[in-house]
Amino acid sequence: MNIRRMRRARFEMRLIGRKRLFSPLVLAVRQLASWKGWQNVIIQRATILASLYIIFLAITTPLSNEQQLIFGVIGLASAMVLGRVPGRLVTQILIILSIVSSTRYLYWRLTSTLLLDNWMDFFFGTGLFLAELYAWIVLAIGFFQTAWPLERKPMPMPPDREEWPTVDVFIPTYNEPIKVVRPTVLAALAIDWPADKLNIYILDDGRRTEFSEFAKEVGVKYLTRPDNTHAKAGNINNALKYTNGKYIAIFDCDHIPTRTFLQVCMGWFYKDKKLVMVQTPHHFFSPDPFEKNLATFRKVPNEGELFYGLVQDGNDLWNATFFCGSCAILERKALLKIGGIAVETVTEDAHKALKLHRLGYSTAYLAVPQAAGFATESLSGHVGQRIRWARGMAQIFRVDNPMLGPGLKLSQRLCYLNAMLHFFYGLPRIVFLTAPLAYLFFGAHVIFASAFTIALFALPHLIHSSITNSRMQGEFRHSFWAEVYESVLAWYILRPTLVAVLNPKLGKFNVTAKGGLNANSYFDWDISKPYIILLTLNLAGLLVGLGRLLIWIPEETGTVLLNLIWTVYNVIMLGASLSVANEARQVRAAHRVQMKLHAGLRFKSGRTVRCVTSDYSEGGVGVQLPTEMPIEIGEQVQVTMYRGNSEYVFESKVTMHSGRRLGLQFDEMSLEQSINFVQCTFARADSWAVWGDKREHDTPLRGLVEVFFLGLGGLKMFGGIIVRVLLRRGNEAPKPVAAPKRKSTGTARPALKS
Repeated sequence: MNIRRMRRARFEMRLIGRKRLFSPLVLAVRQLASWKGWQNVIIQRATILASLYIIFLAITTPLSNEQQLIFGVIGLASAMVLGRVPGRLVTQILIILSIVSSTRYLYWRLTSTLLLDNWMDFFFGTGLFLAELYAWIVLAIGFFQTAWPLERKPMPMPPDREEWPTVDVFIPTYNEPIKVVRPTVLAALAIDWPADKLNIYILDDGRRTEFSEFAKEVGVKYLTRPDNTHAKAGNINNALKYTNGKYIAIFDCDHIPTRTFLQVCMGWFYKDKKLVMVQTPHHFFSPDPFEKNLATFRKVPNEGELFYGLVQDGNDLWNATFFCGSCAILERKALLKIGGIAVETVTEDAHKALKLHRLGYSTAYLAVPQAAGFATESLSGHVGQRIRWARGMAQIFRVDNPMLGPGLKLSQRLCYLNAMLHFFYGLPRIVFLTAPLAYLFFGAHVIFASAFTIALFALPHLIHSSITNSRMQGEFRHSFWAEVYESVLAWYILRPTLVAVLNPKLGKFNVTAKGGLNANSYFDWDISKPYIILLTLNLAGLLVGLGRLLIWIPEETGTVLLNLIWTVYNVIMLGASLSVANEARQVRAAHRVQMKLHAGLRFKSGRTVRCVTSDYSEGGVGVQLPTEMPIEIGEQVQVTMYRGNSEYVFESKVTMHSGRRLGLQFDEMSLEQSINFVQCTFARADSWAVWGDKREHDTPLRGLVEVFFLGLGGLKMFGGIIVRVLLRRGNEAPKPVAAPKRKSTGTARPALKS
């Protein structure tokens, strides 16, 4: 059974099983939603026209504060009742309520809150309004994009394997170490596909002898070229000249495919003759910097899960699935027709998909993880990767704007537009992080209205969007975490996106480093400078605001309080950003994958024990024993692991023993043993199917609590670092400063005092 369906079923059961305060209303809504009359075309059109008229009135009708309060309460109560009802139709209603509330807020902002006779109020107020307008556009298109995920299922292959096509597997690499590339190649060798129809190529842009020798050793083909023109795109395009498979499967050199990858994906090419690409998720078995530094790995969805879990599935409905550069299959003929992988931008993958869609080809997305790899390991590396993505999407926006040009349907244009607009959040996020300071420092009214009126319009807008997004995205992103991700990255993607729009030719492709180690924990002062500056400004704003409130005693007490609350929220977000900059140690040469697999142990005494793995890596395995037993460190143990009805034995020695936990380090393996181990672990068909199965579905309140304590922890951590730095400097003995050398004129300077 599909894992996503299982998760949604559990979520819906929890919805049904909650408090039954609104049970009669919930039942009435469910009965109305299931009414057969909705299938009548006339009723559908009449309902749509009436709904549009009501929506127009709901957005534009002016109301007094009391009437707005009643309107907001009714809307929020309706959303809370509907939120207890499972089903996609109810989700569409929640989307409409959210859009109405947000659009009403924006209409009120435009018509009632922009002060034109005061340049300071106009400047700061207009800046905030434009940031809110951007957020509204992204929200609205995002709802359209993800309202009805397609949830495509794998299609079976023809039973006659002679009919299966030839496939070339490309594994491009540039500067990654052999230890990163090796498991990917070994897993590719284990792919279940006719051997005479499968060719594996290492595309080495680093031109390294050890890679050429490794390719010969394992029996795969090796391609290189004399230069690195157009980086990864050029590397793949060069390989197209020397290969001839009907289809091409591309894996980043650290993305290890499962043995079922081709059989899971290829069936759709037989079902849809216009299909030229199938994309699968990018899954990571190592934590990214957020997960590592915040200790949220496999507890909170990571930054990319929303895209691969929901956005791509939503794109698939509109035939707008993006190519993501790895874990995908492409038809060679179509790829050659557009001139190979796009080289005009640094996000060559998405640009290539756009070109295919312009020619009328179909693409597909299978939300079934069939490969896994390393996430970025440091915040600086993560930021660098996002800078490249942001620059590339801005370049596409400039040179091949999806809203212009031929070949795309409106739905496809909107999906591409939202993907590009997403990376322009740098300036709006900084505006949100500094907007209350305009009033606290300068007395500028960014929203020209009373605090009470602002709350009446803003709170329904914010709460509706939180409720709806949590319902739609809760499996893939927890509430308020988007603000954390954006706060960390905003400053760094601001300049590249603006520059790319002005001059798309600037900027170059940078490779994301993988396989690095951190010997010690450290605070990344360089990467955190923007957060420190913004935090300092917001803390200063808090002090000034408290001064305004307690000392100067202004007439606008409510406005001061509102801006103080906003500033506290920003301080919490910036505290969370600082937490991410506190890099945790990474001392393992190989990442351990936490996974329970059946295994067996055989000791020198002849005793055998059945056990379960707790984790594994290329270098060893951790197991959970059924009972405590005396085992010596360094003792030799044979580990038996299974794949289907086959079993494989690996020699190892004990490196850790604590209670029922046992750590084993493998002896040096032969090539055959290495391939067998990869097949038993990383390349298993079910390796990543239940990766996040035990995570709780999001609720807005839970997400807010998570981020609140995360921010407090970051502030406490940073405060401790500052205190230690000051104490260390205070305890340092003064160092004498040597007198400067005499000038050639013979005129002497007095020695500088320390």
